Amino acid sequence: MRSFLNEKIKEIKPSGIRRFFDIASKIEGVISLGVGEPDFDTPWHISEEGIYSVERGNTFYTANAGLPELRKEICAFLKRKYDLNYQVDETLVTVGGSEAIDLALRACICNGDEVIITKPAYVSYEPCAIMAGAKIVEYILEEADDFKIIASKLEKLITPKTKILIMNFPNNPTGAIMDENSLNLLAEVCIKHDILVISDEIYSELTYDDRHHTIASVAKMKDRTIIINGFSKAYSMTGWRLGYAVGPKELIEHILFPLAEFEEKEQIREI
Repeated sequence: MRSFLNEKIKEIKPSGIRRFFDIASKIEGVISLGVGEPDFDTPWHISEEGIYSVERGNTFYTANAGLPELRKEICAFLKRKYDLNYQVDETLVTVGGSEAIDLALRACICNGDEVIITKPAYVSYEPCAIMAGAKIVEYILEEADDFKIIASKLEKLITPKTKILIMNFPNNPTGAIMDENSLNLLAEVCIKHDILVISDEIYSELTYDDRHHTIASVAKMKDRTIIINGFSKAYSMTGWRLGYAVGPKELIEHILFPLAEFEEKEQIREI
């Protein structure tokens, strides 16, 4: 019998962290450091509002991009914290940050495009990029550089096929952050080589030295940056699966389009 597997799926390695997490969860008394999960419960006022929402019957389809009220508040948060100006139509609520990463890559990658991924990295970056048809290029974060991306080293990895840089700062697992000067130098390289940045900032609220800086705030970078964030790390809501993406309207529209198209077909089928 022939193999029914997509050939790309065979290139994806199993997640060692997830395997460790599954093993640890079955052993009594083990403290697992395998996944980025806070050690406190979801604050009660959040849980209470969730319960109250279910009691009110808010359990049906919403807008494909997420509740407009939530998207508006996300924009307000980004303005208040980082002085970033995003509109509701530049914001997409997703099933956790992982879906946002997957959708962004599938919407932007053509077969053969190169995606630079910093290593060590979150386990979903590489499989999502591979399934989108990308070739992976690794940038190894080094202790000698405080685990930051050094612009000159990044530039050596860039080819005419380089399309996207995926970066995660504050970084998991190194804990490294990118300061303003490092981001400015990195932005110069991205602009020079016309590269899109997918900036996973899910740990932004866990910055204890100074404050979190985003590459989207650097001049000319907002139009070539998709920010990935969510509620899991800052508010201990990992199981709630609430994430979001913000970026240029023309990109967010096309990231949303296949998702909206699928959901609309499902609704029509049910009718």
